[in-house]
Amino acid sequence: MRDFQFPGRSPVRATEAMAATSHPLATLAAIDMLRSGGNAMDAAVCAAAVQAVVEPQSTGIGGDCFVLYCPKGQGEVLAFNGSGRAPAAATVDWYLENGFSELPKQGPHAVTVPGAVDAWCRLLEDHGRKGIGDALAPAIHYAKNGYVVHDRVAFDWEDPETDLSLDEAAARIFLPGGKPPKPGDVHRQPELAETLRIIAKTGRAGFYEGATAEDIVGRLRQLGGLHTLDDFAATKGDYTTPVGTSYGGYGIHQMPPNNQGLTALLMLNVLSGFEFGALDPNGAERLHLEIEAGRLAYRDRDNLLADQDHVAVPVKELLSATYADRLRAAIDRERAMTHLPRLDLPGSDTVYISVVDRDLNAVSFINSTYYSFGSGVVSPKTGIVLQNRGCSFRLDPNHPNCIAPGKRPMHTIMPGMMTRNGRAVMPFGVMGGGYQPFGHVHLLTNMVDFGMDPQQALDAPRVFYNKDVVEAERSVRADAVEGLRSRGHQVTEPDHPLGGGQAVLIDWEKGTLTGASDPRKDGMALGY
Repeated sequence: MRDFQFPGRSPVRATEAMAATSHPLATLAAIDMLRSGGNAMDAAVCAAAVQAVVEPQSTGIGGDCFVLYCPKGQGEVLAFNGSGRAPAAATVDWYLENGFSELPKQGPHAVTVPGAVDAWCRLLEDHGRKGIGDALAPAIHYAKNGYVVHDRVAFDWEDPETDLSLDEAAARIFLPGGKPPKPGDVHRQPELAETLRIIAKTGRAGFYEGATAEDIVGRLRQLGGLHTLDDFAATKGDYTTPVGTSYGGYGIHQMPPNNQGLTALLMLNVLSGFEFGALDPNGAERLHLEIEAGRLAYRDRDNLLADQDHVAVPVKELLSATYADRLRAAIDRERAMTHLPRLDLPGSDTVYISVVDRDLNAVSFINSTYYSFGSGVVSPKTGIVLQNRGCSFRLDPNHPNCIAPGKRPMHTIMPGMMTRNGRAVMPFGVMGGGYQPFGHVHLLTNMVDFGMDPQQALDAPRVFYNKDVVEAERSVRADAVEGLRSRGHQVTEPDHPLGGGQAVLIDWEKGTLTGASDPRKDGMALGY
C-alpha cells in the first residue's frame, strides 16, 4: 500500500505564469494583469494596490514597500528600497526636549513619509509594460463599488493593535456603525477610490504634491506632527544592492539595512554548521536550534541595524564565516541560553506578493503600514491610513537606529529571493513583523534540508521566540513541546497565527512553476 499523506493544501502548478498573494482578489487581479499583457512587475503592483483596499488593516498607500527583482530570472538580483523617511524637523533633541522617552506607536509622531506610491510608480516606469493607471484600476473598482470582507481580514480588523476610535476619519471609515465589519460584510472606501483615481491619472505627483499631500500634512500638523509638504515632495526610493549568503547550495538574497533581512541570513549562517537534514523536521532539537540561532541574530539586529545612509553597519563582518562560527559556539543543543537580552518583538500586519511571468521575470514584493491600521491616523479627505514605522526609531542619541532628519527606521518587512547558478529559483516571503526572519528560515530549511515543496514548507508547524517565551502553534507535536521545555524554554500557544507567506518555485529543467500560499491567511496561488 502506498504511503501518501494528504496535504492541508496542494501546491498550484502551471507553465506560463504564477502569482501568490494573501488575498484571493489580489491574486486574481495579478493573473488578470498577466493575461492581458502585463508582466510580473505590473502584476505585483496591481495586486499590492488591491490589497491596499481589501486588507486595510495590513497595508495601504500610506505605507512602505521593498522589492527584489530578477529580470528574466537570470543574472543580478535588483533591490528597491521603498521605505519612507523621518521629517526634516525630526531631531532627537526635539523629542527629548518635548518630554518623549520613546516614539509613540500611534499618532503623528509614529508616521514616516510613506514610500509605497513613489516605489510603485518608479518600478512600473523602469520594469513594467503598463502604467500606473492600469495597475490601479482594480483597486479603484473595489474601493468605489465595495468588496467582501474575508475571514482573516475580519479577525485582524476586530482586534487591531491600533485604537481606530481615537481618530474621527478612521472611525468613520473603518468602524461603520461603530464596529468592525464581519466576515461576509461589504465595505466601501469612496475617499480612497478618488485618491487612487488621482494617482492613476497623475502618477506620484497625485500623492506627494497637490491636494492629497496637503490633506495628509494638514492633518498631521493639526495633531502636532513635524511633517511638511517639502518632506513629501522630496520622497524618493532607491535601488540598492541586496545582501546575501549561501545555504545548501542556494543563494539567499535579502534587502540590506535599514531592512532586517540580514537577520535571516545570520540565522542561516549559524544553522549551516548543524546537520539539519539528519534531524526530525518537527522535533524539539530542530526547533531548539532555530530558536537559539534566532535569539543571537535578533540581538545583533536590535543593536546594529539601521539606515546605512546615516550610520555604518558592519554587514561584511556580520555575514562572515568566522562570525557565524562564533555565534554557533554559544549554542548548547540541550539547553537554552540564559545570557541574552529579552526580545520584545511587535507583531505586524503586512502583505507579501510573489509573481513569476512567462518570461521568468521574478518579483518578490512586500507592502505594509506596520501595526494593524498603522498609526491610526487617517487623512480625512483622502481616506489614506498612515503607517507607524516611526515608532521603530530609538531616542538614544548613541544608538544606530536613533531618529534623525530624513533617516529611515530599522524596518521589518523583508522580501526574499532564492537563486542557484545565476538563475532565480524562488521569490518568497513570510509576513509577520518581528517574526519574519524566523519565517524565512523555517520555510527555507523545510525545503532545502527536508525536501518539502513550497506548500508543505508553509503549512508546517511554527514556533517563535518572543518576550522570553516560545510561542508554539497548536500543530507542534506534544513531544516537541516537552522537548523544548526540557531544554529550559517556557512554551505557550499563541493567540494568533504565526505569520503568513507566499512563494513561487521555478523548475528550469521541467519548465514549470509551483505556487504556494499560506493557509494562515485568506490568500491563494493561481497560475496558468
